[in-house]
Formats: sequence, structure tokens, C-alpha cells
Amino acid sequence: MEKIRLGISSCLLGENVRYDGGHKLDRFIKDTLGQYVEYVAVCPEVECGLDIPRESMRLEGGPEAPRLVTTRSKIDLTLRMMRWAQKRVVELEKEDLCGFIFKSDSPSSGMERVKIYGENKMPVKKGVGIFAGIFMKHFPLLPVEDEGRLHDPALRENFIERVFALRRWRESRKEKGGEEALIDFHTSHKFLILAHSPRHYQLMGKLVANQRSMPREELLDKYQVLLLEYLSLKGTPKKHVNVLQHMLGYFKKQLTADEKTELLEIIGDYQRGYIPLIVPVSLLRHYVRKYEQSYLQRQVYLNPHPVELKLRNHV
Repeated sequence: MEKIRLGISSCLLGENVRYDGGHKLDRFIKDTLGQYVEYVAVCPEVECGLDIPRESMRLEGGPEAPRLVTTRSKIDLTLRMMRWAQKRVVELEKEDLCGFIFKSDSPSSGMERVKIYGENKMPVKKGVGIFAGIFMKHFPLLPVEDEGRLHDPALRENFIERVFALRRWRESRKEKGGEEALIDFHTSHKFLILAHSPRHYQLMGKLVANQRSMPREELLDKYQVLLLEYLSLKGTPKKHVNVLQHMLGYFKKQLTADEKTELLEIIGDYQRGYIPLIVPVSLLRHYVRKYEQSYLQRQVYLNPHPVELKLRNHV
């Protein structure tokens, strides 16, 4: 698989494009995640023609229609930024992006909780950056996050899992065809779907089972919407325990009573928050290899992203 393409705010890669001539380099994003992705850097302010350095800006007005205004001279740059952004998102359609990482708190690139200054001059954190808002409206189901939220281990895991799943889906849709291809993709992702949304597990299963009832492209588009919807729902310990117990059921005849007891105890420790998810998953992977459990060997849930990212190591 080629590197996944992600859009990103340029300053997060260490580019000196901020209003003060500096950057906001994020080492995890550039050095760790960067081993597996190819970034498409975007700096709204510079790309719409503003200088480096430049006067700082902020959002003013209300959350429904915020204005982008320079802090000191009060120059309104809203229309200039919007025209550029509307053109830029169309260009980004060609980049095959699997997601975007925005700069938090930015009046152009913040995806949520950006300060907006009202008539009373007091800020409220209810804004969305001008470019970020236009991007998310243009790509409503594409995985997006900001670097601040990615410091939360659970949100980081969810975002990166979504990105990798979307890339697998696009590769499957591009390289294969026919009913068997969709069945193969769905089968290998069943437990990953279940870990996010039992409801989508049922909906997607019905769609695959009845795939002859609608035109091919319409079917694939509907499946893709459900895929991106379920991935946007965070997995919870309760959902993961359900999946782990389902997988345990495939070893009824192979595991000894002591092995079953040990695995159930480890699953229980995970459910109570004593150990990270990687522990029961690693033990299950061991049994899958040991007993050559062919159905579970296909399950993406056991390896949804590179283990080097350590995304399942948090409690």
C-alpha cells in the first residue's frame, strides 16, 4: 500500500508560515505518523496572499457567520479567505485525501471551539475557522481532527483508525470489482465495525446481503457512507469487550479451561480500566496464529493500524 495522503496545516510540519514568522511543529504528526502518510500541506493565510510575518487575525461577530478581521487595523479579510478556500477545496479533490489535521484555535483552520469576539469584546469558544468550515462542508464525511485533540489517546486512535480504514476501502474499490470483492472487504472488517457501532454492523450486513437489489455504484456509495459514519463513532470498552468475547467463542474446542479463564480475566481487567486494549488483543492474536483460526486471521480488528503507533497502549 502506498503512503496515505493527509491534508495538514503547514505550520504543524515546522514550516515558518505563522503570523509571527514561526511554526507549531508537532513531532508525533511529522516524525511518527509521518512514516506512514504523505502530507499535503495547506496554509490558508499564505496561500490567499498574505505576508510572513503579518498582523494577527481573529474571528468577530457570531458563530453562524463569523468575520475574519485583523486584530489591530480591523481589516476584514473574510471574503478574500472564503473565495480562496472555495477554490482550494475543489483543487484538493484531486489529492485523494483520507483526512485532514487542522491547527487548533486558528481563525482560519480551527475545526471547533475557536474564539469569536462579539460586540461586548468578550470571546466565546464557539467558532470554526473560515477554511476549516468550508473544507468540512465540502468533504462532510472525511476524517478530520486538530493537533490539540490528537493529544488525547482515544481521539488519536479513533482518527487514525478511520484514516487507515478509508484507505483500505478506496484501494478495494479501485482494484477489485464484483459482489465477491464487497463481501471480502465487509467480512474482514466485521469485528472492527462491531467495535464502533452494532447498529451499523446490522445495516451494512443487510446492504451487502442484498447487493443485487440496486445499481453497483449506488450500492458502493451507500456502503461508503455507512463506513465513514460508523468509523466516526468512537469505540468504547463495552463495545470492545463484546468483540473480544465474540472472538473468544471461536476457540471453544482449542483452549484449555485455564487458558479460557486467563483470557476472560484479562478481558475483565481491560473492561475495568486496569490494562490497555493491546493486552487482550495480543493474546488473541497469539491464539489465532497458534491454532491457525482462518476466519479471525482475516479480521482487520486485530491489526487495524501499524503497531508502532502504539494507539492501543493507553488505559
